[in-house]
Amino acid sequence: MEKLIAGVDVGGTTIKIALFPTEGEPVCKFEIKTRVREEKDFLWKDIRDGLYEKLDALGIERSALAAVGMGIPGPITKAGYLSSLVNLGGFGDCYPAKDLERLMGIPCIAGNDANVAAMGEFAYGAAKAYDSVLFFTLGTGVGGGVIVNGELVSGEHGLGGELGHLVVNPDETDSCNCGNRGCLEQYCSATGIVRMAKKFLLETEIPSVLRDGRDISCRVVCEAAENHDPVGEKVVDLFGKYMGLICAHMVLTLDPEAIILGGGVSRSGKLLTDPIEKYMAEYSHIAMHKPPVLIATLGNDAGVYGAAALARKLI
Repeated sequence: MEKLIAGVDVGGTTIKIALFPTEGEPVCKFEIKTRVREEKDFLWKDIRDGLYEKLDALGIERSALAAVGMGIPGPITKAGYLSSLVNLGGFGDCYPAKDLERLMGIPCIAGNDANVAAMGEFAYGAAKAYDSVLFFTLGTGVGGGVIVNGELVSGEHGLGGELGHLVVNPDETDSCNCGNRGCLEQYCSATGIVRMAKKFLLETEIPSVLRDGRDISCRVVCEAAENHDPVGEKVVDLFGKYMGLICAHMVLTLDPEAIILGGGVSRSGKLLTDPIEKYMAEYSHIAMHKPPVLIATLGNDAGVYGAAALARKLI
């Protein structure tokens, strides 16, 4: 009987799951609804039941499942401890992999969801040709992942790769969601791009199509920049400056071979990668190697691919 592994990406609305052979692409992908209750085991039981139901429906023996990897939206320590799932009702104080392992009787592993998505791009996507990469997921917030010599750098307390909360502007007066001020997330997330555009419109008289009264979204701002709108271009330039600053710091700290951008914001492609590369080169002048800034290829599947890559190491 061919063995299978499962990649699980736990989200606030749905849990994405894929079943993989020990090598190669998934044999199936599906989702189950994320239900949140106070009992610590509730989420892990839903994952177990969802896996078993799918295996039964496919006519595959449950014993074929050899290992499970999970991406969890919270920091997981080196020992596998999760203090809190803030976006899933706040429950925590648990060891997700050990809890699922106890329920299923097979090896399980868990990591922070952004880190795990980075592993997906590394194992299957845009970073497949490299050994050391820096990964940003640019969506409502900014997440990240660092892979050095093929190993995910999650840190002793699970905070490795929290790139969105590196401070790029110590003079910022508005608070980030984390409670600090001047975090990368305040400028380079989708909400950050909108925030910067509204700030330019409010504090300057620069002419812009963004003053026409329509709702301002990240996509609208980027489209304005593509059409050489002055405010749109200023926002994109500032985005590139702050992203380039962080990338330069990482180049001089970790010397990655490539930098990968994922998440919805990354769909703007070269409009964003060009200014990042420009400022990164300016701020890392002594670096002989300037890593290319590439767009992720796995989209919303990066999490399940990365979780499967982690699970594969268990068998």
